[in-house]
Amino acid sequence: MYDKSDMYDIQKPWPLGLPRTWPAFAAAFLVVLAVLASLDVYLSRTSIGWPEEWRRPFFLITDYGLADWTLYPGLIGMILFGLLRFPLQGLWKKASGEMALFFAFIFIGTGFPGLMTMILKRIIGRVRPVEFEQVGAFAFQPLQNWVYQSFPSGHSTTAIAMAFTFGFFWPRSYIPFLILGIIVCISRVPVGMHYPTDIFAGFVVGMLGCYAVRNFFGDRGWLFEKTADGRYVRKPMTAVKSLFQRA
Repeated sequence: MYDKSDMYDIQKPWPLGLPRTWPAFAAAFLVVLAVLASLDVYLSRTSIGWPEEWRRPFFLITDYGLADWTLYPGLIGMILFGLLRFPLQGLWKKASGEMALFFAFIFIGTGFPGLMTMILKRIIGRVRPVEFEQVGAFAFQPLQNWVYQSFPSGHSTTAIAMAFTFGFFWPRSYIPFLILGIIVCISRVPVGMHYPTDIFAGFVVGMLGCYAVRNFFGDRGWLFEKTADGRYVRKPMTAVKSLFQRA
């Protein structure tokens, strides 16, 4: 049976009762995709046609979905603290290792779903709304340039992956970051970059990809640990905490 708490308990191995509910999940995904596809043109053309002052806020927030916000800091932090472990000793060495894992999780937690989306959008090759007047909303040319890389939405994937990445590490931040991520997803339609089906697919890829990364870390005892009831909970960064207490 599907438990409604599966939607909110992000310490469970997978959302929405997966993997036991995967047939229903896959069916629901296709149904939602089909419904949104029937609304793609209407929602896209209507929102693009809004007055400029209505669309302006979406342009301001949409770039929160850029991977740069997490990939570069995550990569730099992972490398820097990883290298610092070699000359350091004792508590400082352990603290550097904890920080290296933290930044690695930020980097991979958003980078892996983003990579999946990058591959999928090139293989699927759906045209973006900017070419609607020329070819419509459902033209596909795999392995082509940026214009034919609309499905799934990369910004949506990253924004949702960021919400779960930070939520896994700081559970109290999950809802605010998720709300922000959903706003970013929605923004991709009125700014004319994606259709609703694109952002829905990006949401799903970002969510499932980040869960996969968290579980990978947890199965190895990196930052997270798997409890007896199957949940993944964050491990305390004891060395980092001890250094701050000393300061």
